[in-house]
Amino acid sequence: MIILMHSSKTMRTPASGVAPTGTPALLDRAEELIAHLRKLSDDEVCRIMTVSADLAARTRQQYAEWTTDPAEQAPAAATFVGDIYSGLQVDSFSAADRRYADKHLRILSGLYGILRPFDGISPYRLEMGYRLPVGAYPNLYRFWGSAIADQLPASGRIINLAAGEYSKTVLPHVDPDRVVTPKFLTVDPKSKQPKFVVVHAKIARGAFARWLVTARVKEAAVREFDDIGYRYDEKLSTPREPAFVCQEFGGKGLSVRLT
Repeated sequence: MIILMHSSKTMRTPASGVAPTGTPALLDRAEELIAHLRKLSDDEVCRIMTVSADLAARTRQQYAEWTTDPAEQAPAAATFVGDIYSGLQVDSFSAADRRYADKHLRILSGLYGILRPFDGISPYRLEMGYRLPVGAYPNLYRFWGSAIADQLPASGRIINLAAGEYSKTVLPHVDPDRVVTPKFLTVDPKSKQPKFVVVHAKIARGAFARWLVTARVKEAAVREFDDIGYRYDEKLSTPREPAFVCQEFGGKGLSVRLT
């Protein structure tokens, strides 16, 4: 079983002190991208990424300082910041959890393509959906082609917890019957009906990935997820899209956006 997540725009200096244990599989392609990104002006970064001039300047500084030196890198999953990583809580993984995650968890990245959670990376900002022409390629999807999916096992279940803009680099290149994409819904207190709440779903994806890793969940037991208030809902589920519903969201303390 392979678990797919995606990178985040925001990165941090990890607090755990855990050193990277691997090198990104597509590092040569990342170096090709960085060489292109370093040629962009502040105005081009502003336009492509729809960011302020100040953030564009900081982004270009990241590109200038980007390095493949392991001594100056940090583990990917401990570096990314966002609601899905709030749910993952990778800093609390045991050594055995980290080893299991490195075998089964993959992070999709605009710059690195695909990462194991403890591959060493350098700070960057590059979302997969940016309209960024790269040499002869009109966008990052064409740049990556099937290279990301080619890094996955040729058979076995894929648990897709990645955002659509990232999973598009994998789904067209694998058998759809291999892919399970859980959906997470919260009961609306007014209508009493389950609905999609973005921040809840992001945290739930991370919590689901954490559960799969720390409990060493087998494929047949995926429906048993019951963390942060979620329960499997058979009526709203299909074989490829199991639905999990919470009456009251239990992950508020995991995100700075929810207090």
